[in-house]
Amino acid sequence: MADDGQKRGEEEEQVVNPWEVTAKDGGKIDYDKLIEKFGCQRLDCSLIDRVERLTGRPAHVFLRRGVFFAHRDFNEILDVYERGEKFYLYTGRGPSSEALHLGHLVPFMFTKYLQDAFKVPLVIQLTDDEKCMWKNLSVEESKRLARENAKDIIACGFDMTRTFIFSDFNYVGGAFYENMVKVAKCVTFNKVVGIFGFTPEDHIGKISFPPVQAVPSFPSSFPHLFPGKDQLRCLIPCAIDQDPYFRMTRDVAPRIGYQKPALIESSFFPALQGETGKMSASDPNSAIYVTDSSKDIKNKVNRYAFSGGQDSIENHRKYGANLEVDIPVKYLSFFLEDDDELEHIKKEYGSGRMLTGEVKKRLIEVLSELVERHRKARAAVTDEMVDAFMAVRPLPNMFS
Repeated sequence: MADDGQKRGEEEEQVVNPWEVTAKDGGKIDYDKLIEKFGCQRLDCSLIDRVERLTGRPAHVFLRRGVFFAHRDFNEILDVYERGEKFYLYTGRGPSSEALHLGHLVPFMFTKYLQDAFKVPLVIQLTDDEKCMWKNLSVEESKRLARENAKDIIACGFDMTRTFIFSDFNYVGGAFYENMVKVAKCVTFNKVVGIFGFTPEDHIGKISFPPVQAVPSFPSSFPHLFPGKDQLRCLIPCAIDQDPYFRMTRDVAPRIGYQKPALIESSFFPALQGETGKMSASDPNSAIYVTDSSKDIKNKVNRYAFSGGQDSIENHRKYGANLEVDIPVKYLSFFLEDDDELEHIKKEYGSGRMLTGEVKKRLIEVLSELVERHRKARAAVTDEMVDAFMAVRPLPNMFS
């Protein structure tokens, strides 16, 4: 009994699933524990070196700095690629808000790098049905948000000749639905409750949803893209809170004659108020949105970005900043491309020679440039472009 109690206590320490991310006692997420609990592997330097060697280009900043830090079978994807075979990418977005914040952009920025580096096709799922069920949005509003979010995704620069974006409300049916039924038959109610934590109060829509997110992992769900390529491997870049869906998928895949999808998983993008905070759509000051003006960004960073600097200049010069909790440094480690400049800032700020205001000023410049670049790219995305990306069509040059 003591063991059970101890196990329960450990499980209560942090909750990470597709709908809730909370750390123990308002602390930080323990990623080592998460890797152990989920059973994935840590991404080590040898895999990153291998990516550079196989693609002939430098690893993305998110790989170099450990933003994408865990994986399942990524080594097998590299084996496939090294043999001259191909794979495809699958990622997605649950469209629950009009505008995306920077945390939402992270998986898409990384997926674009993977598409460009490996020259492979990509499917992007917009789970408008999921958000309709979880967020109590109307069907019409969910579909509208999916199209709005598609514009932000397209603005990340994906290659139309290699990319198919689909919304569940519009695409689910045919071979995709056949695969959903095959998956659903393999997963018991007890199993889905164990993986996702559903309760008797949850409506049956939620309980029946996981197969919808599972089956884009199987090439036969896209007969217009991958006819006769049922054994093509799939790589899924996503945040680690999506892992439960794909643990289920990987468990089922061999039982229905398919390959297990591989995953490459990122840590969470912290809220401005610190890693104990969660970015919340109800609190616009917890995040930088792609719709924020330069003035908004400056105001949010200066007022709300949690600082690891000391309480007085004298103490700061003496003790230096605590980089472990400093949000401006964390944001710079995501979005400042120059490794040397980042190291310089960390060294100077950590030793107290650089002040919080200087670090925040540099962050404001970096974020303003990023958001302005995105704003311009999004403004150029027309409804016709959205239709073209979402058209069910073959992609004849997707592997060339």
